[in-house]
Amino acid sequence: MWQTGFMHTLTLGDFELSIFSDGTYPLDGGAFFGVVPKVMWSKKVPADERNYVQSGLNSLLIRTGNHTVLVETGIGSKLSERMIKFYGQPMKLLANLAAEGVSPEDIDIVINSHLHFDHCGWNTILGADGRAIPTFQRAKYYAPEGEWEYARHPSERDAVSYIPENYDPLVESGQMTLLKGGEEIVPGISVKTFPGHTARMQAVIVESGGKTACYISDLIPTTAHIDLTWGMAFDLYPLQTIESKKQYYAKAVPEKWLTVFTHDPKVPWAYVERDAAGKMVVRGV
Repeated sequence: MWQTGFMHTLTLGDFELSIFSDGTYPLDGGAFFGVVPKVMWSKKVPADERNYVQSGLNSLLIRTGNHTVLVETGIGSKLSERMIKFYGQPMKLLANLAAEGVSPEDIDIVINSHLHFDHCGWNTILGADGRAIPTFQRAKYYAPEGEWEYARHPSERDAVSYIPENYDPLVESGQMTLLKGGEEIVPGISVKTFPGHTARMQAVIVESGGKTACYISDLIPTTAHIDLTWGMAFDLYPLQTIESKKQYYAKAVPEKWLTVFTHDPKVPWAYVERDAAGKMVVRGV
């Protein structure tokens, strides 16, 4: 069984892919599985006495031979005291990268699928003067333009999900490029918009040697969410989540894409397939 912090690595064509964890954090099971009854989801994911489950924080490191690319940067180190009471402060990503000889200076590119606090927290750290500065000084950062525009004026429902220090200083300095959706970042690494969780969330698609992997982010956060109708209460557009999943599976299943799960604490990646009855199942790597 995969333990938090342990690194998984595989080759995809000419690329090397590795999973690095920022740790785990507790989430209310009802929020994690939305309208799915506990009697169903609890068969797949154990809950504690408070009804909390453990959510993983999986970042994907891609070494192309020319670039070192980090997809997603976890919760980071800038949570408020109030948020720490809810989520803790795992802060494992930089230590786990360092344990494998990867320093912040080694990262050329950082890609955020969207701008919720648990996906871009290590984009920045607080400097000596208390201001947010880039964690990855050399890196070019990328994030969806529509996400950033929404994050500046979020709804009351999800304002807590956004921490401006994670991205605003990078946009202001020009270090973060805002994407429309569909761009190729470097050869073999592109983004595609899959609305549902948010309106402009982007998956990161990695292609090399005739093989494809996809960091699908919060469209399918864990292996327990592979069913078309199993979404999260956090999804702003739940019906769109279903349509985006259909669109994703239409390519990912027949073409045997490796799916990377952002919040699964035990299975960071797997192949999603249909069984004889047409039900979605996962096949491990």
